[in-house]
Order: sequence, then C-alpha cells, then structure tokens
Amino acid sequence: MKRRGRPTTYSAGGLVSRGLTHREWPPAWRRHDLQATYDVVVIGAGVHGLATAYYLAANHGIRKVAVVDKGYVGGGGSGRNTAIVRSNYLTPEGVRFYDRSVKLYERLAADLNFNVMFSQRGHLTLAHNDGSLRTMRWRAEVNKLEGVDSQVISPDEIAELVPFMDVSADTRYPILGALYHPPGGTIRHDAVNWGYARAADALGVEIHQNTEVVGIDVEDGRVQGVRTTRGHVSAPVVVNCTAGWASLVSELAGVRLPISTHPLQAAVTEPVKVFLDTVVVSGTLHVYVSQTDRGELVFGASTDPYPSYSMRGSLEFTEELAGHVLELMPSIAKLRVLRQWAGLCDMTPDFSPIMGVTPVAGFLLDVGWGTYGFKAGPVAGEAMAELVATGRTPEIIAAFDLARFQDGRLVGEKGAAAVGH
Repeated sequence: MKRRGRPTTYSAGGLVSRGLTHREWPPAWRRHDLQATYDVVVIGAGVHGLATAYYLAANHGIRKVAVVDKGYVGGGGSGRNTAIVRSNYLTPEGVRFYDRSVKLYERLAADLNFNVMFSQRGHLTLAHNDGSLRTMRWRAEVNKLEGVDSQVISPDEIAELVPFMDVSADTRYPILGALYHPPGGTIRHDAVNWGYARAADALGVEIHQNTEVVGIDVEDGRVQGVRTTRGHVSAPVVVNCTAGWASLVSELAGVRLPISTHPLQAAVTEPVKVFLDTVVVSGTLHVYVSQTDRGELVFGASTDPYPSYSMRGSLEFTEELAGHVLELMPSIAKLRVLRQWAGLCDMTPDFSPIMGVTPVAGFLLDVGWGTYGFKAGPVAGEAMAELVATGRTPEIIAAFDLARFQDGRLVGEKGAAAVGH
C-alpha cells in the first residue's frame, strides 16, 4: 500500500531528467501507417483541418478520416497567430458566423476535456476620425441586430478600461471613441490545436504529420484521392484547409482561386506586471495589442503589402509597429521586444473566406481566411463536417461559396477585418 504523506518533490534537474526518461505517459495522438483508402482526407493539420476531422467523428460518426500535413500539428497559421477571438464583424453573415464560433470556443474546454485557456477579457476597436467612428456605430448596430454584445464607448470609458491609453485630445491620432465587444478575448492557440488533435485521435481519426500532398487525382470531374510523399491514398472527399498554401493545393485539383498570399508579422515583448486587461485594436494605426497571463505584450499589424511566402521578420515592421504602439501607450517605451515572427495569410478580394463545394465534385474548400482564420476554427470545422456528412451546404456558410466571385455576390468584410487580427 502506498503511504500517504507529502507529495514528492524534484529539483529542476530532476524534473528535466524525469521528463526525458519517463515512459508511462501516453502520446496525445498516435502515429499510423498511411492506409490506401479513407472516407475523407483533410489537407492541413491546423485548427480548421483538425476541427473538421473532430466534428466529422463526433457529430456524424465518420471516423475513417486522415488529416495530412507536410509539417506538424499547428505548425502553420494556427501556431503563428496572436490568438484573438471575437465576433464583432460588419456584415450580418459574418457576425452570425463568428458568433457561432465564439459560442463553440466558450464550451470547447469541456467538449475536448482540455484546457484551452479562453479569456473573454473584452475587445476594443479604436476610432481616430469621424469616418471610423461612423463605421464603429454601423458595426455596433449590426452586431446588436444579430444578438452580439457590442457598443460604442467614449474616450473617458476607454480610459477606465485601459488606464495606460493616451486618450488626450492633443495627440497626433486622437481617440474619438471605440467599439467595445465584451465577449472578445484571447485563447491559447497551441492548446486549441492539441485539444482538437487529441480528441479527434481518440475518436479514431488518423493524423499524419510530415506527409505532403504532391498531387490530387481527378477523373471525370470528381476527386479520386491524393498523392503524398508517403504514397497514394484513395478518397471520395478531399477537404482543403491549407490557409496560406490554399491556392497552390487547389491548383493540384485544377481549381483556381482568387487568393493572394501575404505575410503577417507579429512580435512579443519581455514580460511585465499585467496592466492590460483588454485587447486593443487600431485600424487607423494598423496595430493591435494584448497581454498574456505571463505578462508579455503581443503586438501585430496588417499584412505586408506584397504577396510572398516568406515567414521571416523584418526591421521595417518592428520600427513601424513600435512607433504606432507608442502613439497609443507612450509609457511602455522602455519595454524590450524579445522576438518576432510571421505567418501566411490567404487573402480574398472581399476579405471573407471561401467555403464549400468546387467545380470538382468531392473537392471542398475551407480557405481564404486572411488574418482572422483562427477565431473561425470551431464553426468552420462544424460546418464543413456537416457539408461532408449530408452533402448539403449549411446556411451559415452559404454566403461564402466560391461562385460568389463569378456571380458578384461579394461579402465585404474589409471594414471589420482590415487589420491583421
């Protein structure tokens, strides 16, 4: 019998040694040999691909699913974003869609039995001129009509929420007001990826890392399967969830997309005592900032102005970002930047995603997310799983079909998504 008493303690070296040698901890998800046939192949092991696979198994009982990725779980945009979640968009279609995602995020830890650390700390979008303030009022009214909590607040109310913000009238970019969205906040992106991967694996989904798709077989207008660096796989349904690489992967199936890929850079400072409770965004200054529980300030900006697949940071970004952040919070001037990084954003002409069917039967799209794909992961996965299982496009994503570009049915979200967040 094990005697009760004080818990065992280890030195730092002992913890490292035990972590390297301990053999009893099971892997969060398993490795598998690549089978010759699956019911569904999902390309991309980020939050969208993993969520699609999870909801296929959890909601519809479709478990013979392979998620393939040329890298590792969450190694693309799902692990390089700044983890902001919100639903205060501009169009009714966008508001309904992202609000459903927020609702799923609110219960995700319980659904996956994995702490995803969702912190609904509030989201502020600043207005620096009359035009921006009108847009904020417009967004607030659309949000309210869709049942989403958003309101325009004054500089004095902003100062109460963010005491370190310079709301004086004699600044270069005076703050006239802000759209305040209490349900918005941040979440741990790695926890979301790992939680979905673990839960999908437990339901029988196979996750294949380091498995690059190099070809997509199409015959008589219908997808037949994929060719990978580990062999050929047959499947009647293939779902493209590859974000910045979406247009290249779709071309393998003969489907051209109106998408351009742009780098999006971000940076993080040294940790300091927590003083910023909300997420702060300025579309005019092209900057947004939040603070982690560890005290780091996380900064981001808009996408780089040129198409590229580069994920290297630049000094130009850091200098411009620092200048704009100090316009808002001059008192943080002495904080040191620890690191910066970049991810790839798949930008569409109307700043809305492309979801649903394509001219190739069985080849489906969940792409075109630009700078706001992570916040849409749960609802996108839920909707794509329903489409695969039923063969019918769910109403919540019907407006985001590929055919809208040909038909002139654009869903213009630039007014709510022009800043990379």
